[in-house]
Amino acid sequence: MINAILSFKKGLAKLLELTLILAVALLVLNVVWGVFTRYAMGEQANWTEELARFLLVWISMLGAALAFGTRAHLGVDYLMEKLHPEVRGLMEVTVHLIVLFFAAAVFIYGGSRVVADALAMEQTTPALGWKMGHIYLVLPVAGIFMVIFTIENLIETITLKKEAARG
Repeated sequence: MINAILSFKKGLAKLLELTLILAVALLVLNVVWGVFTRYAMGEQANWTEELARFLLVWISMLGAALAFGTRAHLGVDYLMEKLHPEVRGLMEVTVHLIVLFFAAAVFIYGGSRVVADALAMEQTTPALGWKMGHIYLVLPVAGIFMVIFTIENLIETITLKKEAARG
């Protein structure tokens, strides 16, 4: 079971990585186009700044979800190492449960409410004319990734603790 979870987690992380690579490439092309139009044509294309801002938000949120999923985020490992192994295992599970609640409540539920409200008010972006609800969609999407990664990390932590206790 743990191998299937790790395989799914690796595949999901790879999908997110590829999405982020494409988004960063698009961001670079967009900024280069903005600079080119500003200096070569005398006036910057008005949509490039807005698109760069939105891409940066999406890259940041999805990148945070990926960092969380691959356990590349900042942590306080020093303090965890000072704890007794049984307490450390309990703390890891507690942290996963807190993150699970936070991601579900704030990112998925709260983000969905923000998206729904923005779509209901028919807010649009000034330069591109996109619906703001689609821009805010990154909140529940990143939240879903965080919840999936947290559940996988929780299962992995519990399974590995049980295997360590047996072996």
